[in-house]
Formats: sequence, C-alpha cells, structure tokens
Amino acid sequence: MKGRKKIAAGMLCCMCILGVNGCGQADSDNSQNVYVGVTYYDQSDIFLNELLDCFKKEIQDLESEEKKISVTIQGAGGSQRTQDDQVKELIDGGCNVLCVNLVDRTDPSEIIDLAREKQVPIIFFNREPVAEDMAQWEQLYYVGAKAEESGTMQGEMAAEAIKANPQVDRNKDGKIQYVVLEGEPGHQDTIIRTENAVEALKAGEIELEKLSYGLANWNRAQAENRMSQMISQYQTKIELVLANNDEMALGAMDAYEKLNYTESTLPLFFGIDGTKVGLEAVRDSRLSGTVYNDKEGQAKAMAKLAEALVTGDGTENMDFENGKYVYLPYEKVTKEQLE
Repeated sequence: MKGRKKIAAGMLCCMCILGVNGCGQADSDNSQNVYVGVTYYDQSDIFLNELLDCFKKEIQDLESEEKKISVTIQGAGGSQRTQDDQVKELIDGGCNVLCVNLVDRTDPSEIIDLAREKQVPIIFFNREPVAEDMAQWEQLYYVGAKAEESGTMQGEMAAEAIKANPQVDRNKDGKIQYVVLEGEPGHQDTIIRTENAVEALKAGEIELEKLSYGLANWNRAQAENRMSQMISQYQTKIELVLANNDEMALGAMDAYEKLNYTESTLPLFFGIDGTKVGLEAVRDSRLSGTVYNDKEGQAKAMAKLAEALVTGDGTENMDFENGKYVYLPYEKVTKEQLE
C-alpha cells in the first residue's frame, strides 16, 4: 500500500506547473535567502522534466516571510560547452547554490572551477560524476539513485514474468531471446542497468540468448528506429526487450505497433523510471513492468540540501553516504501494484 501511495502521489506531483523567479531578481544581501541555479543536460528528457516540476514545488514550500526562494532552470540542449556557459551566467546572476545534471558526467572540471572560485556549492543530480571529480572540492554533493539497484529490479521482474508465463518462450528452445535498448555511451546508468538486469535474470535461472542491442540515447523516437531495425533482422524471434528507461521501452512498442504485429507475437517489454506515460503503459498492460525512480524523494532531498548549504543549517540532518551522496531507493512497479 505504501508503494502504491508513493507512485500515485508522484504522478500528481509531477503534473504540477509552478512559476519560479530568476536568480538575478533576488536580493543577494540577505544570506538566508536561497537562489538556486539549475542546469540540466537536455530539456527534452521526460523524467528530468517531471523531477524538476517536483523540485520547483519542494523549493517553494521552503519559502517563508523571513526567507526568499528563487529558482532559475536552464536546459543545456545536450552541449557541455553550453552548460559551462550557463553555470557562469547563473553564478554571475547571483545564484548561491547550483543544481547540475551534467551533459558529460566525465567532464565537470570547468563547472567545479567556476563554482569553487565564487564559493557556490554544487548539488549534482541524476548523472553522477566520477569519484575523482567529486573529491575535487568539499562543497560538491550528489542526489540520485543507485543504477545497479534499478537494473537488478528490472531483471528480477522479467524473470518472475517469464516463469509465470512459459509461453514467452515462443520457439520452445528453453532460452529467452532478448534485445537491449540502451541510453547513451559512457553514462553510468546505461552500463550498470544493462549488466545488472542480465545478471538478475541469470540469477533467476533464466537461460538467455542476446540477439542484439541498440543505443537510443534515452529517446523514444530513436528507440523506435533502433527497434524497427532489430525487428527487420529478427522478426518474431525477439521474446524480451530490456530498455534502460521507459521512453525507450515505449519507443520499442511503437515500432511493433506500426508494423501491425499481433499480441501473440509481441515480446515482453520492461522499462525503468516510472514516468507518467510509463506508469500508464503498465496499467494498460502494454509495458510488463517498470522500476520507479523516486523523483519526489530526490526533489525533496535536493531542495532541503540546497537550503541547508546556503543557510548553514540542516546538513547534519541529511542522510549522506560518504559525506557527499544522497541515494533514494527504487521500487518495482507491475500492473498488480497499480491496481
């Protein structure tokens, strides 16, 4: 019941559209005021847009008569150079704490240097920098989830579904022929989600045969294109589709729908994130399952940490790992849970 309530609340929270003020509109003389600058890798990312809608609500809930809260949010359009420029602009505009979803998680040095020079702490989110970069300065933090947990849960759900439905093995060869739709090259979630999902299936005593994979950059349209290519090669041999996020799982389903495949010839589809459209697809039995990425918990942690870093009060109450990291747990979501 607790999980169902959290998912339902998440759907409501992330549909909120809330106005926010820019950092430059704030009175920077009051050290208790919180002026948050946010930059994220791509404004077309569904999950991040939902997370940031929740973040805007959480940060505004912290505002009081004594303490102003303002937020400026910018999308980097997939360009690290653009994001570097945005960070400089946000700092020059008066932001006293930054929330950064990196375009390139391996290249945060310029952002860190800019922030350190002006003593503006950074909360990285969703895209975890490598440990060496997080060690560059004591005012660097991370809020997100552990990618290995999501992959393991996805694989466990897939194993359970296969055991409950032996007809998934359509050719009766004792193995499940599968394909993977992966995020972008170099992203930790791409590598770890895929590896852990496969390991969990094997641990569940499911015999596997990998047919192919496609990089679709978390994008539904790209996933549809990659899936169409794999269908043309393997026809009805594909029995399972593991996607690193819901958008790519939905893109895979779009490909089958456009090719007019019958339900009896469709593979099982599994996603990760629990976006609004992903949850709807689970409810409609189109998506066999997803792994809920707790955007509400992450948004709340980001807001509380941003406030604490500016006011100097509250960091001792944060649930840190290794002094810098806040991880929120994932949750399995099937149709039975939603109902």
